[in-house]
Amino acid sequence: MAPWQPPLLFGLIGNDHKDKERTVTDSITPFELSIPQAQLDDLKTRLSLTRWPEKETVDDWSQGAPLAAVKALCDYWQNTYDWRRCEQRLNKLGQFKTTIDGLEIHFLHIRSKHENALPMVMTHGWPGSVIEFLNAIDPLTNPEAHGGKAEDAFHLVIPSLPGFGFSEQPKETGWGIHRIARAWTTLMNRLGYEGFVAQGGDWGAGVTTALGNQKPDGLKAIHLNMPLVQPQPEDMADLTPAEQAALGSMQFYQDWDSGYSKQQATRPQTLGYGLVDSPVGQAAWIYEKFYAWTDNGGKPEDALSYDQMLDNIMLYWLPGNGASSGRLYWESFKDMFTEPMDIPVGVSIFPREIFRPSKRWAERVYKNLIHWNETDKGGHFAAFEQPERFVNEVRTCFRHIR
Repeated sequence: MAPWQPPLLFGLIGNDHKDKERTVTDSITPFELSIPQAQLDDLKTRLSLTRWPEKETVDDWSQGAPLAAVKALCDYWQNTYDWRRCEQRLNKLGQFKTTIDGLEIHFLHIRSKHENALPMVMTHGWPGSVIEFLNAIDPLTNPEAHGGKAEDAFHLVIPSLPGFGFSEQPKETGWGIHRIARAWTTLMNRLGYEGFVAQGGDWGAGVTTALGNQKPDGLKAIHLNMPLVQPQPEDMADLTPAEQAALGSMQFYQDWDSGYSKQQATRPQTLGYGLVDSPVGQAAWIYEKFYAWTDNGGKPEDALSYDQMLDNIMLYWLPGNGASSGRLYWESFKDMFTEPMDIPVGVSIFPREIFRPSKRWAERVYKNLIHWNETDKGGHFAAFEQPERFVNEVRTCFRHIR
């Protein structure tokens, strides 16, 4: 297949008007970020005018992100952080927009130099963004430079979920994981990819699983780093130690770590007023999850740098996505677990994932499980925290279907 090139002009191509007409609706246009300086100045002003709460009454994170930690992060954000660095990096990768089902979708598209590379759509979750995948892009598209072989290469399509990053915020209900999955199939077809694979974690796992259930023409296999399976009542009689630990982690999540999801699943609009108006509020809302869900030694900075975390936070702050990103929970939180599927599925379990189901639970749902591995390091944000391990997992999984 010849390298895909974004159309710079719309209209008629050739002489066959019936077959070759391309409308604005299905056009793909290059997108370049250039945030007005006034918007960045406004951010610094808001940070300087923050009205801080009192210090927590504990010496840990059990009441939420500690005052001193959030102040340090936001001081760096106000006085040291450079958005233009991130902006330039995204612009160099290749950003595009296209309208699907009435909604404008932002995505990265990075083609490998290897024409026989395997096309892959990768989907982030909350509170993530396309930023999560940045350090995995070159190893996946240019494997020989990163310990792989030419036959490991991928063409990458990395969309921003609707209402996330620089994708349009939905103005109607219905944009749940199943509709998003159908949109991703349209996107891959529009880019000219007749065959492709899909990868995701968190909400990305929900969308990728929905793709697997839909089985669109051309989808060869999926890979998940947060498999959406759960035990059945009969499993409780003979739980392994690892399964007991997994259920213990899930119980802790339900008791102490899931309040954010209940709020976003029930009242995302109310929450959005604070997140869209206050940069400290938006930062703390996400920063606390980087503490809770990464494989760290006691603080988020053990797993991710300030720059990495703030690059990601900026993709919520700049477009004002506090409400629209939370609304995905309102749309689809009850749809996360899946029905049995027979499409080839690969699973990678990272040790600090929120929920780590066992292989026997997964085999009940994924009837064609082509890859299963439990890694030695990493958490919920697998590609972000451990790009090398993540890349190796994806390569190994999809070697089975190339």
